[in-house]
Amino acid sequence: MKLNSLFCIFILASSGFLIGQNLTEQKTTGVWITTSDKSKLLSPSEGLIFKNEIAEGATIEIDTSIIYQTIDGFGFALTGGSAGLIHQLKNEQRSSLLKELFLSDKNGIGISYLRISIGASDLDDHVFSYDDMEVGKTDLSLLKFSIEEDQKHLIPVLKEILSINPKIKIMASPWSAPTWMKTNHQAKGGGLKPEYYGVYANYFLKFIQAMAKAGIPIDAITVQNEPENPGNTPSMVMTAEEQNEFIKSHLGPAFKSTKIKTKILLFDHNADHSEYPISILNDPITKEFVDGSAFHLYLGDVNALSTVHDAHPDKNIYFTEQWTSGKGNFGEDLKWHVANLIVGATRNWSKNVLEWNLAADENFNPHTADGGCDLCQGALTIGKTITRNVSYYIIAHASKFVPSGSVRISSTYVDSLPNVAFLTPIGRKVLIVSNQADTPKNLVIKCKRKSAETFLPSGAVATFVLE
Repeated sequence: MKLNSLFCIFILASSGFLIGQNLTEQKTTGVWITTSDKSKLLSPSEGLIFKNEIAEGATIEIDTSIIYQTIDGFGFALTGGSAGLIHQLKNEQRSSLLKELFLSDKNGIGISYLRISIGASDLDDHVFSYDDMEVGKTDLSLLKFSIEEDQKHLIPVLKEILSINPKIKIMASPWSAPTWMKTNHQAKGGGLKPEYYGVYANYFLKFIQAMAKAGIPIDAITVQNEPENPGNTPSMVMTAEEQNEFIKSHLGPAFKSTKIKTKILLFDHNADHSEYPISILNDPITKEFVDGSAFHLYLGDVNALSTVHDAHPDKNIYFTEQWTSGKGNFGEDLKWHVANLIVGATRNWSKNVLEWNLAADENFNPHTADGGCDLCQGALTIGKTITRNVSYYIIAHASKFVPSGSVRISSTYVDSLPNVAFLTPIGRKVLIVSNQADTPKNLVIKCKRKSAETFLPSGAVATFVLE
């Protein structure tokens, strides 16, 4: 049996006429499925039949009266390496690809959120900051500050993306401060010297202002990518106490005094240390400057996001990074990422879900030497041809159907069928379901006293759209 979408206002799909509430059954449209064997890849399927009778089986009931957080979007990190690979495509090919990625039409997947790096990440082909100095020299006034490196590939690609989707949200994260500000004077590891806290706060301001001048609005920044990981090139360690002091006494006041509207996000690391963001939010002065906390899931349990939310329910939660390995398995990655990120993160209050790099080549390049990820698979592999990989479909199952401004709504959680539901700004209901079992699963979807029976193959993901 194939799948397709669900109309809760009961419109006859074949004729377009409104049906009375006493109709016993109705065929619907709007289901897309991806299977673990790749025989279906975000493929539209046949309609379901909704009936007044009570159906038997594992039931997911959607309730639009129970509303949770607003969704900012779904997307990827546009790393420097990703931008370079996309920028080098021929104009027509690049334009077609970017429209596919960022348009919300029949052929597009509607990516609505991007993360970029402030300076280099480990998926650039070399290390740089916006104020590199010779060894032994400093630039306290940041007179040498320049985003010239970003002008080569990142900014031109971002401008083209913004011409396609002017409302896309862009988050920016630093992997390291300039080396002359650091305790070890190296790109890898080390910490930020306290005497440079004020200068580094101005570095953030200059970045946001320079990007705005280039036509790139920065919606949010995280203070430090993976502040407990000194192993990437570049990277920088920042304890919770250090991050609290930096925000409270320097970054927050600098943003306030210059009326910068860009949001400040804490942490940006794994879900095993929820005490890190909670301890900072417990400081009432710092808390006033902060919009929320950001997470990855290389360690810990996604439910930790709710731990932070419950401790400070007035502050937002974001999910900002998760990689897929070039040695991974499509089916297993599809199951895990949809269950833990698309479903898990949003059911634990996250306003967004971002996978890691948007693009890499067939050898997982580019990346920095001695600490750059050499197995990070892009959503796209860009070489002689363009291949769409597992994270493309993970995100597309949400981004294509759940635009920015949607809200999460209630849906019955079933252990082997993790799911999440949303209400879009134009009133559509979207249900995303993953079959985690080793066998096909019968499924009943209930909406406004009508129900439909279907099934999901083992390992499959389906998105149902209800009008």
